[in-house]
This record gives sequence, structure tokens and C-alpha cells, in this order.
Amino acid sequence: MTTIYGLKTCDTCRKAGKALGVGVTDIREMQLSRDDLERFEAAFGAALLNTRSTTWRGLAEAERGRPPLDLIADYPALMKRPVIERDGALYLGWGKDVQEALLGG
Repeated sequence: MTTIYGLKTCDTCRKAGKALGVGVTDIREMQLSRDDLERFEAAFGAALLNTRSTTWRGLAEAERGRPPLDLIADYPALMKRPVIERDGALYLGWGKDVQEALLGG
């Protein structure tokens, strides 16, 4: 089973969903559990926090200093996306490496 965590409005998430034949679990509509966030952080570390987003740029310096998982819980768009889970394995983004791992060739 494959699950894509991201935003329905994210072009990259939609591309991944179309290629994999699954819908996107919108993290704004279905907030991620703390356990899920901790699993994602364990797998991806600092790469999970999208510091290039407009949401990040709109945060005050004091906000940026908060723990990453707290920020993602409060501002889901700060999570780099998509996070794809297949058979217990986690993948971040939709780059060529992830596409090859999930689609082959």
C-alpha cells in the first residue's frame, strides 16, 4: 500500500499521486499525528522542514526558532513534500531517485 502525505494543491504531490495511482492525503485536512511526524523526522532529519517555502519566509525569527515538529504541526505547509510511504519505507520528495525506487527503471 502506498500513501502520499502532502497538499492537494501541490503540483509535485499531484504528479507523484498520478504516477503512483493514488490520491494525496492532504495534511491540512487530516492533521498528522505526533507519532507520524516523529517517524518522518527520524527518517529525514532536518530535510523534513521546508525552509524555502513562502510560509517559512513569513514567520518571525522567534517562530523559526521553535522545534521543527511543533512548527510543522502548526503550519503543515512547512513540511517538505511529498512524504511517500510504501510498505513501511519512507521517501521524501519526488526526485528522480524516489521515482526510480518506486516506479523502477
